[in-house]
Amino acid sequence: MPYCEEYVSRPFAERLMGWGSPLNESVDLEGNEYTVEEAKAVSRRLKLDNITFLLRAPVYAEKHAGQDGILYYGAGLIRSIADLDRVHLPDPLDDRLYESAEAFAARKDEFSAWFNTRIGIFSTMLSLGLEGFSLALYDDLPLIERLLDTYTDWIEIVADRACRLGFDVFVSTDDFAFKTAPFFSPAVFRELVLPRYRRVAKKITLPWLLHSDGNISPFLDDLLSVGIAGAHPMEPGAMDIRAVKRDYGDRLCVVGNVDINLLSLGTEEAVDAEVRGLIRDVAPGGGYILSSGNSLTGYCLAQNVVAMSEAVQRYGRYPIAL
Repeated sequence: MPYCEEYVSRPFAERLMGWGSPLNESVDLEGNEYTVEEAKAVSRRLKLDNITFLLRAPVYAEKHAGQDGILYYGAGLIRSIADLDRVHLPDPLDDRLYESAEAFAARKDEFSAWFNTRIGIFSTMLSLGLEGFSLALYDDLPLIERLLDTYTDWIEIVADRACRLGFDVFVSTDDFAFKTAPFFSPAVFRELVLPRYRRVAKKITLPWLLHSDGNISPFLDDLLSVGIAGAHPMEPGAMDIRAVKRDYGDRLCVVGNVDINLLSLGTEEAVDAEVRGLIRDVAPGGGYILSSGNSLTGYCLAQNVVAMSEAVQRYGRYPIAL
């Protein structure tokens, strides 16, 4: 049974591997943080089946480094149409933009190589700020549409190129939900987001894994209609991964969802029990990749993540008989 992570934070890897003090202000959630040899070393240490290359369009928001080098986005910097002049994305037609990614995929060895990016709705929300985005939905929709189209135009070209570089999986990480419900209604999603996802979907020729925290249940059927192959992470407390496997397992690869709180605050024994239960309930029949319930963040305890890895090796063998 596969075990993968869509993202392993550099601060966590620094501690896990003993590479030195965790990074702080230099942490960037938009650019690649690892050489391919570093990525493979981390994955071999954790017995992961994948390595990930990060290439995302810039976000125009305040950025703050928190404890353990974790990057937090603050207030959005785009507040009006006039501010759109500040948005300058890397030239997606420049071959130099893809050189590192192509070299990374070419040296993946035994791993599945994942290309990690954003389609654009989350970058738009961060750049406007959640309050600014929410207000603009009602009184300045052209601002949202122009910024979102800027990101969508960029990722259309990037997705087309990325799918021809030797990667195995295309990952988009656009959060659009709280734990209780999505950030916006299904009607807004279908009018604002889905048509732009369809544009990009035409360029995605690899299996497409979509990441969003929170409760995205109201959007799952719409997302399947544009061609996603998998959904991550089925955030604990927001979605029932067992129900998703039951209802969508014949159409969707389910990826998740060992609780980050458990990995950060729990015991190795509790992690082992959680992994065992997920494999017992979700893995039968295939279509399941075990993963954390978000990503391996800087505040995860190394011993708990190692316990998760060891539990996958212990229990994750087909036929599942737990």
